[in-house]
Amino acid sequence: MDIKNRDHGLELKVRDYECDMDHVVNNAVYLNYLEHARHEYLAGIGIKFGELAKQGVSLVVTRVEADFKASLVSGDVFHVRTSLMRKGRIRLEFHQTIHRSPDDRLMLSAVVTGTALNKYGRPEIPPALANQLEKLELKT
Repeated sequence: MDIKNRDHGLELKVRDYECDMDHVVNNAVYLNYLEHARHEYLAGIGIKFGELAKQGVSLVVTRVEADFKASLVSGDVFHVRTSLMRKGRIRLEFHQTIHRSPDDRLMLSAVVTGTALNKYGRPEIPPALANQLEKLELKT
């Protein structure tokens, strides 16, 4: 992904074991899809969770707002779209949607808020992460 590209797309496929007794994707599984897409987004702009952890930095989710629009079922192919906004000094806000392929139907929309914690457990965006975010020209 180009660092100037604020949007990221990830294609996935529903697996049988992700479905509940009604043969639809369990609500909790959608959070896994969103998290995986956020990790891929950050990796695409050069932010690696493992490297941050070695530096004593933890990226954490502080809030999730999700609107379930329709249900995915086993075998569905879908795209998770992710964009990022910086909110103030220490908050990051990911806007994510899940669209079923091939009809592009919106299945879920979410806003996931997070921050970075330093080795003392205090919110702090480390300089390396701040530099990457500045390259994205994120609005606060």
